[in-house]
Amino acid sequence: MMNPLLEIAEVSVGQHYYWNIGEYQLHGQVLITSWVVLAIIFTLSFLGNRDLKTTPEGFQNFNEFVTEFVRDLAKTQIGEHDYLSWVPFLGTIFLFIFVSNWSGALLPYHLIEIPNGELAAPTNDINTTVALALLTSISYFYAGISKKGLGYFKRYVSPAAFLLPINVLEDFSKPLSLSFRLFGNILADELVVGVLVSLIPLIVPIPVMLLGVFTSAIQALVFATLAGAYIGEAVEEHH
Repeated sequence: MMNPLLEIAEVSVGQHYYWNIGEYQLHGQVLITSWVVLAIIFTLSFLGNRDLKTTPEGFQNFNEFVTEFVRDLAKTQIGEHDYLSWVPFLGTIFLFIFVSNWSGALLPYHLIEIPNGELAAPTNDINTTVALALLTSISYFYAGISKKGLGYFKRYVSPAAFLLPINVLEDFSKPLSLSFRLFGNILADELVVGVLVSLIPLIVPIPVMLLGVFTSAIQALVFATLAGAYIGEAVEEHH
């Protein structure tokens, strides 16, 4: 039987399963698990919308609950006049992160062997979280410019011109904080569970896994809420 300390030492962060396409390398394990997540979302959406009824039941009830939740989130963060067009974006971001995080906590990815590295939640990879954060940044720039035109950039010298460097730095820090917060929390949760399973395989890791399920949901909510808040800030009228 392997020494538990050696098992802990084998918990890796940087090993990946690469797909070589020409001169480029893709993180194959991230694409595999992302497809699993998208398949789960598609299946739930299909089941909830295939037989719509006036009085919702079953999966339709679940889908309407999620839709109302995202609508309320968008309305709260963006404002009553501008929120409706951003519901699809915030809903997509929230559902992808939510299902990704839960898939890492609930699906037995580690039982599936791949040539190198191991399968884990898509949000366990910094490339995924950075991509989501950059999409959010592009979205709030688009929202501000669409509503205010080039006048959107006046916010960088408001309320005073000497605040320009600070305001520019703030926009650069937003995607960094979004991506590293999500990545760090999901990675830390999976590492803690991996270490506990190596040391104490029975009973003790279960409460930590349940806590991980809870924090995974919170991380999805935090990301979507901040994305909505940034878009709301971009479209807000300053008087």
